[in-house]
Amino acid sequence: MSTDSPEPINVVTTSDRLETLEQIAKDAVSQKLAACCQIVGPVTSHYVWEGKPETSTEWQCQIKTTMSAYEKLEGLIKELHHYDEPEIIFFRIDGGSDSYLQWLCNSIDGS
Repeated sequence: MSTDSPEPINVVTTSDRLETLEQIAKDAVSQKLAACCQIVGPVTSHYVWEGKPETSTEWQCQIKTTMSAYEKLEGLIKELHHYDEPEIIFFRIDGGSDSYLQWLCNSIDGS
């Protein structure tokens, strides 16, 4: 990737409702906030919520986007998600196929 390209990232969110993630994925792609969304699962999540250990079955959505679109994408996830505090984290994509990363970045409207 050239240094003047938008920075590609992978955003991850989870939900115990598959339909929530399907709506997030559909809207993120149609609004050009994501180049691609992949929903995987189910997975078993173990965590502490309000001081109590919890276990739940969830799905995970991995969203390929850019830093320039992150703020709007985070807002979309919070708007559509039913959790009080949804997981929204991102990882920088430090490398990969130049042509794939170029496609990813060109698919996003970060304005």
